[in-house]
Order: sequence, then C-alpha cells, then structure tokens
Amino acid sequence: MAEPLKNLLHPGLVKDMAGHISRAAPDFDAARFVRLATQDMDTLELMQRAERIKDALTATLPADYAGASDILRRALPAADGPGLSGWALLPVNQFVSQHGLGHFDLSLALLKALTPHFTAEFGIRRFIHADQDRALAEISGWTADANHHVRRLASEGTRPRLPWAMRLPALVKDPQPILPILLALLDDPEDYVRRSVANSLNDIAKDHPSLVAGFVERHIADASAERRQLLRHASRTLLKKGDARALANFGFAAARGIGATLTIDTPSVVFGDRLGFSIAVTNADTVPQRLMIDYAIHHVKANGTLAPKVFKWKQIELAAGARQTIGKDHAIRPITTRVYYPGTHRIEILINGAVSAAADFDLIMD
Repeated sequence: MAEPLKNLLHPGLVKDMAGHISRAAPDFDAARFVRLATQDMDTLELMQRAERIKDALTATLPADYAGASDILRRALPAADGPGLSGWALLPVNQFVSQHGLGHFDLSLALLKALTPHFTAEFGIRRFIHADQDRALAEISGWTADANHHVRRLASEGTRPRLPWAMRLPALVKDPQPILPILLALLDDPEDYVRRSVANSLNDIAKDHPSLVAGFVERHIADASAERRQLLRHASRTLLKKGDARALANFGFAAARGIGATLTIDTPSVVFGDRLGFSIAVTNADTVPQRLMIDYAIHHVKANGTLAPKVFKWKQIELAAGARQTIGKDHAIRPITTRVYYPGTHRIEILINGAVSAAADFDLIMD
C-alpha cells in the first residue's frame, strides 16, 4: 500500500528543519519549534501538518519579518551543502505567504531563492492576488533566469487553476497578462518547463477555449517537435471535448461518412478486472480520413447519476471505403482519484470529438 501523503511531513523532517535553522541562527529555540510543530502531528493530514509547522515558525522566528526571512534564506542549502529543502519548504512557502505581503520585493526574492530546492509555486500566489501587476512585472523577468526551476516558477506559479493552491480569480477571468510569460517559455530547453507551460495553457482552456485554440493556431506553424508536443498537451482538454478549432490545429477535420460498431466483450465486470471492448470503424467517404479515437466511461456516482471521464486511445488514417477493427482492455481497479460504485455504467466512442457509438456494462463490487 502506498505511503500516505501526510507522511511527507514527519517529526524527523521537523528536527532536520530545526538543525538547519539553528545553523543560520544559533539563538533559535529549536526545542520549542520541534515541540510546537509536532504537536498532535499524527492526527493531521498533509496540508494541516504544513500549517502546524508554519505556525511553529511564526512562534519561534523573530517577529521582525525582514530578520526572519534573512534567517530562512541563510538556512537554504549553499552549493551542494545541507539546508532547508524538499517538503520542508512547503511550510516556509506558507510562512512567506502569510507574513510577507508588507515586504513584497523581499518576499519574492526569497521565494525565487528557495524554488530550486523545492518550489515556490504555492507561496507566490498570494502576492499575485494582492498586486497582480507588480508581481507579474517581477515574475516576467524570471523567464530568462539561468536556473530552470526559476523559469518553471514563472509559468507554474501563475497558473490560474494550480492544483492544491489558491485560485487566482483575476487570471481565471482574464488570462491575457500571463500569455507573454508562457510565450517566452514556449521553446524552453527543459521539458520540465515546457510541461508547465502546457499545463497553464490547459488551465486557461477550461475557461477560454477560443483563446487557447487561437494561441495554438498562431504558434504551431513550422513548430519543432518539442513545441508541437507542448501545444498538443496544452490542447488536451479541448481535444477531449471535440473542440473543432483545436482538432483542426492538429489535422483532424469533422469525420464524414464514418461509422463505428462497438462490441462489449465483458458486459459484466467485477471490480479489479478489466473492461474489454472493440470497435469496427468504416470510412464510407471517398477520401482517406485522419481519425482521433477516444472513449469516455460514464461512471456511476454515489447518488446514482453518471459522470464521464474521457480517455485517450488511438489515432489512425482510414482509407476511403476501408474498415478497421481495434480492441482495448480498460482496467477498473482501485485508484486514489476515484471512488467506484456498482451499477450500470456507459461507454462512448469518440471519433474526432463526436460520439460515434455507445453501450452499457455492469460493474459488480464484491
């Protein structure tokens, strides 16, 4: 069984934090910090543990924020030496976010300094929310930084809908201010950075599909393989929804004369087993067609209604008058992101974004 996420923050890590901070500030009350940070820790989940450690930092670091931030900066690793790093910096993000708004530039500089050792994507969001223009003016300069972690922070920290983090409602409503940041990183040499750019664009696509489809359209011509991969990943939500403009960006027109026959090989699936199915696709048109074939499983929810989840499957080119059969096994097993319920589920076949066939199957829970 996988280790619970909450255990990423544990008493041993707190003691290590105390040691690193004490080296930066010999008068730091390490014992009190450890006692406060670990109080009832076993009853807390991950973000609650981070909050508890942040509160312990607040109680034991100097009340003067400039002095406290200087200690935290000196507690970061120097070169390849020891220091605050990894998940220990999650509560540091929270500390800076809570106490640093009155020291805007100092705080952004600290977050930039710590991001190579973990990430500051959680910490910078309160600064963007408080003064978007001022924060983005500074963050935009990070796109040219020599450190790829800092460059990624410029795109990841400004994502309108970053998971686990506070939402940025102004950027959800109008993402135009972050497009220059994403454009500056479009051909970054690090895949790690490019994936972040793609995820930010995908966030934007959930609220502004036309804006992202247009962005991709403008920047896909003569794109390198790396840029094309980024733009494809950025379009994944639009492609799953069958957005015509997004499909056209990648050479998929509306399917014409395409028929699909769906066969369910396992009409009753025991939880933990696999759903087996196949489709026979025919092209009755007079020209070959590029087809993007996906499928959606409509899972039963606790209240008995169905909720769809789209899965990527296959791309084929089907000649005029041709027929092709393809099969798939889809595992239905325990995962952390979904609770399964017994009952009649539905599967739909999507060809170039349009539902082309559908059938039901039963899920049996032991």
